[in-house]
Amino acid sequence: MDFQFDYQMFESPLVGFAWQTRSDARGGSFMSAAAAQCEMVITRYRGELTVHLRGPETKASPAPIPEEAEFLGITFKLGTFMPHLPTETLVDGDALLPLTAGERAFWLNGSAWEVPTFDNADVFVRRLERQGLIARDPVVDAALAGRAAGVSPRSLQRRFLRATGLTHGAIAQIERAREAMTLLQRGRSILDVVAQAGYADQPHLTRSLKYYVGHTPAQLAGVK
Repeated sequence: MDFQFDYQMFESPLVGFAWQTRSDARGGSFMSAAAAQCEMVITRYRGELTVHLRGPETKASPAPIPEEAEFLGITFKLGTFMPHLPTETLVDGDALLPLTAGERAFWLNGSAWEVPTFDNADVFVRRLERQGLIARDPVVDAALAGRAAGVSPRSLQRRFLRATGLTHGAIAQIERAREAMTLLQRGRSILDVVAQAGYADQPHLTRSLKYYVGHTPAQLAGVK
């Protein structure tokens, strides 16, 4: 199934962007690629509303798509987490946030929050930041940038897992596969992507993309 997305980028150290899309009358499914970030996803389907906080996904997996549903997503930057909801409990899963009476708001950390729209998602994000419901750990940024974090290896590992739910190595593998996917979709040759993304050879690239993205290099490149 093909989707048409609208995006809204944020000038925020914690949140990357919001997106919205809708499914057509056929519904169906798509292959959800691995992702290291968390995101909030709001779905409206047949008059019903659901709000989920999705955790990192460590491998590609098929995802069903209901017909004529509307989706709004708010994607956190890598390393952003909710202190009251440990990221490691969300890996390859999600948390359903309960709705208030009337289903116009949802409960988050004991408070009622109005369900955001695509147009006011930036206001919603700023409120999350002001109230401290999303955060970043500076040692995570240092580790991702390859700089000294100023803490012991054991403390770094503990804080990194708390913030991201994943190891540094797992994130590197996911990010490399997603980079390769983007390069192929932009028309780069398979052999160029092998070299640019740092894979040992084409079979290594193929195994990685099938696991993390759910497609072969040829499929991503549009080769018949």
